[in-house]
Amino acid sequence: LRRSPGEVCFPGGKSEASDKDEIDTALREAKEEVGLQPEKVEVICRLVPGIDKMNHLVTPVVGFIEDTFQAVPNPDEVSDVFIVPLEYFVKPLNYKTLPYKNSSGHLSWVHCFTYDDHEHKMSFRIWGLTAHFAVFLALVIFGKRPTFEVDYDLDNLISSSENNFMNLYASLYERKKSNL
Repeated sequence: LRRSPGEVCFPGGKSEASDKDEIDTALREAKEEVGLQPEKVEVICRLVPGIDKMNHLVTPVVGFIEDTFQAVPNPDEVSDVFIVPLEYFVKPLNYKTLPYKNSSGHLSWVHCFTYDDHEHKMSFRIWGLTAHFAVFLALVIFGKRPTFEVDYDLDNLISSSENNFMNLYASLYERKKSNL
């Protein structure tokens, strides 16, 4: 794959002029990448955004789909599609943290999960922003403490997530300003 070969991620990508908002972008990208028809998605919400390794703003869109959905991966964009139970992101079998330096040089730690997909007899490494969004969604849905440390106040999950994002955004802005 041309971009991010070998990396696990949710369907998504850059918005286009024809997209009304992040939801339109997410639905269009899911259709292009895995054949998910927009009318088959019940959109629930947008989560607190994140910032990817290239300092792009990424807004996750959450929705329900039928469990009978069969992905049809676009071979130009997707090599494999697999399903991970959401609870895996609060009670993983294989978890570690990885040091990560973003494009502006800031060092932090990111979640890294290894998921063994027995159906396809493959293992997948889920890390970075994809793992971040999966962990956050699992925390919101299950309301359980994970078996590993997270950078959230679990008693005030949404507000602490918003604060974390605003602090990250502010630090990126300050670094950009100081590089001018």
